[in-house]
Amino acid sequence: MIPSKVFFTKGVGTHKDKLASFELALRKAGIEKCNLVSVSSILPPGCKKISKEVGLKLLKPGQIVYVVMAREATNEPNRLLSAAIGVAKPARADEYGYLSEHHAFGETGKKSGEYAEDLAATMLATTLGIEFDPETAWDERKQIYRASAKIFTTSNICQSAECAKDGKWTTVVSAAVFIVE
Repeated sequence: MIPSKVFFTKGVGTHKDKLASFELALRKAGIEKCNLVSVSSILPPGCKKISKEVGLKLLKPGQIVYVVMAREATNEPNRLLSAAIGVAKPARADEYGYLSEHHAFGETGKKSGEYAEDLAATMLATTLGIEFDPETAWDERKQIYRASAKIFTTSNICQSAECAKDGKWTTVVSAAVFIVE
């Protein structure tokens, strides 16, 4: 069973109960009706990216769905939290790519998203034999990866939020949702 399609989604939920805030975040993401199974970070060869709208139409209530998910929650008033998924696709469609998950406190959505994207690209670069200095800045390494002609594209999706001032639980999720046909 190899997924042929993937879509990306995100959401945030706030509630007095931690589990309910997670449920609300899944609702915002549109994937609350499925039984989610977390998998590791491989983007299958030839897996086509589809829009969230198209992907959601392919899901049925109760369906077992494989996801790479980043999730964070807090009830500390005003605390910044984020959850991001990074994507790195190789230039060759017959090679696999990488997905990464990153969740953090105190990071903006932009910073968390870029970190997740960097992580996915770095994992892919090491498998493709691209030489680079891991201590250089992400923008510099991004240019090296692209110049190698082995990494076609990188991207990320991130959900960030500030926890409710009243101390209710806030949960953020970002997910790569696989479609198996």
